[in-house]
Amino acid sequence: MKQFWNTLKRYAPWLILLLIIDSFSSLLLWLSSVQAFASLVVTIALASLVLFSVIVLVLYFKEQHKRAIFRDFLMEPDEVNTEKLLSAVSQQEREQLQVLVSVLEKKQSRIQETEEALRDYEEYVEGWAHEAKTPLSLLTMILDNRADEIPPPLHAKLDYVRSQLQEDITQMLYYARLGSSTKDYRFETVELRDAIEEVLEDYAPLLEEKQFLIENRLQDETVYTDRRGFQFMIGQIISNSIKYSGAEPKLTVSLKHTGEMDILTIADNGIGVKNYDLPYIFQKGFTGDSTDSRKKATGMGLYLTKKMADDLNLKIEAESRWGEGVTISIAFPKVK
Repeated sequence: MKQFWNTLKRYAPWLILLLIIDSFSSLLLWLSSVQAFASLVVTIALASLVLFSVIVLVLYFKEQHKRAIFRDFLMEPDEVNTEKLLSAVSQQEREQLQVLVSVLEKKQSRIQETEEALRDYEEYVEGWAHEAKTPLSLLTMILDNRADEIPPPLHAKLDYVRSQLQEDITQMLYYARLGSSTKDYRFETVELRDAIEEVLEDYAPLLEEKQFLIENRLQDETVYTDRRGFQFMIGQIISNSIKYSGAEPKLTVSLKHTGEMDILTIADNGIGVKNYDLPYIFQKGFTGDSTDSRKKATGMGLYLTKKMADDLNLKIEAESRWGEGVTISIAFPKVK
C-alpha cells in the first residue's frame, strides 16, 4: 500500500493535468448545452474515475515490475538481468544505469579476486597446520618412547612446548573449520567425565607446570552433542584457566540439572576478570585489562569457544570477580 501511494505521488502532476483537461471538457459541454451536460454528467464522472483508476494501476504495476527487475539485478548483476533492467527503463534512466552497471562489474570482479585469494590463503594455512602435525607427532613419540634417555627437566620442558604447539595448531584448525560453509559435526551421546579427562590428559604438562589441583565432581552423566567440538571448547577453557592462574591454582568441574538443561560448570581460582571487561570476553581479539598475563594473549580462545557453542546450539556464560577466578557455564538442552 505504501508503494501504491508513492506511485500516486510520483505521477500526481500528470493526473492533475488529466483532471484539469477533463474538467475543461465538461465546462465546454455545459456551455454548449446545459441539457446535454445534465444527462451526461454522471457518465463523464464515472468515465473519468475509471480512466483515472486504470492509469494509476497501470503505472503502479509498471513500477512494481521495474522494482522486481532491479532487485534481481542487484542480487545477480549478470548480463541477462542487466539487459532486462536496461530494457525496462527510459533512455535517460538507461544512461545513468549503465554507469551503475560499470561500477558494479568492477566491484564484483574485485570481490571474486579477493574471495579466490582468501580461499588460497585458507588452504595454505590449513595445509601448513596439517603438515606441522607430522613433526609434532614425531616429538610426541620420542618423548613417550625415549623418556628414560632424556633428563627429567628437559623432558618436562619439551613436553610443555609440545602441548603448547598442539593447542595452537588445534585452535588454528578449528578457526578454519568454524568459518567453513560445510560442517562435519557428529551428534551423539557423550560421557562427560571421560571426554573431559581426555582433554585434561592432553593439557597435563601445562597443568603440572602450574601445579594445578583438579577436582572433577562428574559421575556417569551424559549429554548429546558433538564430541570433538565439545572437547575443543573444554580445551580452550582449560587453556584460559592455565594462562590466568594465580597462587595454588585449582580447577573444579561439576554438573547441575534443571528442568530443561544440564549445566556444566568449569571454575578456577585465577586472577579473574574485571566487571567492565566481563561482557566482552567472548568477543574476537578481546584481551581485557592489560596485565602481564594478558599482554601475551590473542583473545581468540574464548571467542572460538563461543562460536563453537553457537554452532552446537549450546548456551555459554561466564561469571567472575576480580582476583577470585572465572566460572564458565555450558548449558546442554535435554534431548529425549
